[in-house]
Amino acid sequence: MSCAANASAKKEIASIGDRTFLGLDLSTQTLKACVLNDKLEVLKEVYVNFDSELPEFRTIGGAIIDKADNRNVTVPTIMWVKALDMLMDKLMLEGIDFGKIAAVSGSGQQHGTVYWQRSAEETLKNLSSSDFLHQQLSSSFSVTSSPIWMDSSTSKQCKQLEEAVGGPEKLAEITGSRAYERFSGSQIAKVFQTKPDAYKNTEKISLVSSFLCSILLGKIAPIDISDGSGMNLLNIRTKKWDQTLLDACGPNLAEKLGQSVPSYSDVGSISRYFKERYNFNPNCRVIAHTGDNPASLMGMRLNEGWIAVSLGTSDTVFLWLKEPKSVLDGHVLCNPIDENVYMALLCFKNGSLTRERIKNKCANGSWDIFDQLLNSTPRGNFGNMGLYYDIQEILPFLQGDYRFTKNGSTCKFTSLEVEVRALVEGQFLAKRAYAEDFGIQVGQGTKILATGGASQNKGILQVLADVFNSPVYVFKEANSAMIGAGYQAKHGLLKPSMSYGDMIYNLPQPELACEPYPDAAEIYTPMVERYRSIVKDLIRK
Repeated sequence: MSCAANASAKKEIASIGDRTFLGLDLSTQTLKACVLNDKLEVLKEVYVNFDSELPEFRTIGGAIIDKADNRNVTVPTIMWVKALDMLMDKLMLEGIDFGKIAAVSGSGQQHGTVYWQRSAEETLKNLSSSDFLHQQLSSSFSVTSSPIWMDSSTSKQCKQLEEAVGGPEKLAEITGSRAYERFSGSQIAKVFQTKPDAYKNTEKISLVSSFLCSILLGKIAPIDISDGSGMNLLNIRTKKWDQTLLDACGPNLAEKLGQSVPSYSDVGSISRYFKERYNFNPNCRVIAHTGDNPASLMGMRLNEGWIAVSLGTSDTVFLWLKEPKSVLDGHVLCNPIDENVYMALLCFKNGSLTRERIKNKCANGSWDIFDQLLNSTPRGNFGNMGLYYDIQEILPFLQGDYRFTKNGSTCKFTSLEVEVRALVEGQFLAKRAYAEDFGIQVGQGTKILATGGASQNKGILQVLADVFNSPVYVFKEANSAMIGAGYQAKHGLLKPSMSYGDMIYNLPQPELACEPYPDAAEIYTPMVERYRSIVKDLIRK
């Protein structure tokens, strides 16, 4: 077959039933990829672990913590590029036919920033397919180490952002969040203030997601509105950068960021580098990349009426919102599926590690004994309530263990089973209280989707169902951000001819795990109000 005929055949393959879709996820510790078929079934997964497979960069947990000031947390940007080289080689070794890939999208850890050196875009456009990416892009970054979401060194810049618009409430109204140290706007402001020459020599600024997209595209990719809404710079209602906030961060920032685009946007064809080096189909489309949290929303197939609760090292709650609501606790982001609706994000640092600590203390390190203790106490725990924060919590801003009897006095629980139930109920009461602050009415058609390690524990899920007075379902697909990126690849390719809902309609539905007991509302609705009162008093102290 001639080269022309072969190219024609590949174009045809990408348009019929055996076309595939590539989803990438550049997370904190790994770069992952999945290949999905046209039915959105996973055909192959590969990953690169930064610590073990790229030891020359000396990361711990995928990051470098400054020994002189542990608030400074960065990643050598070129490490991510080299990881992509390795990932593509792994996909080749797995026998992936890149010619069948019709579209690619990706997700990246939210809030990290990448600073492209002047002339970097020209380098991207002229990459030689005979050399590795990391060899050719080694001098393309004006700031060689990217600040990431773990960085908390920007308190000064956060205060400046809030003052620029009239306070934290106003900033939350505009951008969906009050100023947070890990957010990108304050990171950019710090670079401008502490590295003015590097900022001046920066041609473009990307988020981690749009940085990955840029390499695939062969030019600087736009920031999508969903990941962009986690920067404290984007007006979540107009979907435009707020000029006052841009000016508070650095000069000419609008030019360095470029215009934001909807998350499902087709931003161009795969670059010449990938066509020549890996034989990608010339018609393969690159769909805008987004943050890992919005991608997880897609991967979990969350829609209106559902609340997703991820029970991992930290616990995360995802909510689907019709309208944005200004709150100081939590985040409102633009929805990656539909730019006319929103998503809310609630983060709780003390999740599974705290549950494990109480398991080790009360149940001899056994989850089976933990379950027996949990199930041996009645719902409501005789009025006892406990709040457990091993590390400084975000919601609420507390640290330490707090125990209360029915009459409100502080105490130490003498019963192991009371301690266990106090922990689990307290964690879910917090999640319900903060979800209600976003206007979510639990128990009125609401369904809970539980994921993460603790979602395998039936006793814990039963408490979740009772506290929220809602049925709990489980979704067994792991790596929801990576899978969500794969879904977005197809969504971006087919939109507007097929909606996201129609695209995922035939996928397996989550399985019902448990339903609330009939007296759940009677027991837990008053406990939520009691939780609010206790937290208010603790914060006041």
